[in-house]
Amino acid sequence: MTKKHRIGMTVPFAENRVPDEGLVMYPGVEFVPRGTGVRSLTPEGYDAAVDKIIPGAEALAREGVEAVMLMGTSLTFYRGPKFHDELLEKARRVTGLPCSSMSQSVVDGLRLFKAKKVAVSTAYSKVVNDKLTELLEYNGFEVQSLECFGITEFGGGATGKSEQEIIELTGQAIEKSPKADAVLISCGGLRTLNCSQPIEERYGLPVVTSTQSAFWAALQLVGESGRINGYGRMLAEAKAPAMA
Repeated sequence: MTKKHRIGMTVPFAENRVPDEGLVMYPGVEFVPRGTGVRSLTPEGYDAAVDKIIPGAEALAREGVEAVMLMGTSLTFYRGPKFHDELLEKARRVTGLPCSSMSQSVVDGLRLFKAKKVAVSTAYSKVVNDKLTELLEYNGFEVQSLECFGITEFGGGATGKSEQEIIELTGQAIEKSPKADAVLISCGGLRTLNCSQPIEERYGLPVVTSTQSAFWAALQLVGESGRINGYGRMLAEAKAPAMA
């Protein structure tokens, strides 16, 4: 990476804060956050934040960022895949910048491996899991199994889960879907940076996670590969995108 990039992020926190794992992954990048204030991992909790995404993206564009990432997997998919597509298109239109979302980035990550059948683990409860399944099916994936923590609290509920708990829950999903060709761990609140590699070594399947895919996709928006070693196949095998 020869240039220090400046990438905007609308984040689900109430405060302007960059997720810690992204700072570990790409310490040479300046991420500029704008909080939207999700209150809980429920439709009502997302409703408090969703209308702040586009104004946040516009504000970031005025600050001179090169691209904008809409963080929050469930925040960007909970109203359905068509709403997500419209949200992303509107962000691109109002900012005039390359934009993606955490939801789009997990789809892109699964497509990197040409996945069709997916084993899924999440932080969410059923109502949110159903919308995630809708998003995945809309994008051509078959959900073979889904295991979840059933969390509705925003913040501490997901971030309080240990890497070992995440690995074990994901293992349960994999063991229930012998035909799966990839694994998805969904929820930006789950600390998954050190989860992908152990799961891949144990089960031989590529792993895509919300936070890692979003930061990887953010680097791709500015023409970088996002490639780093030690955190699983998606990041290790990444290639720089062809830029127009």
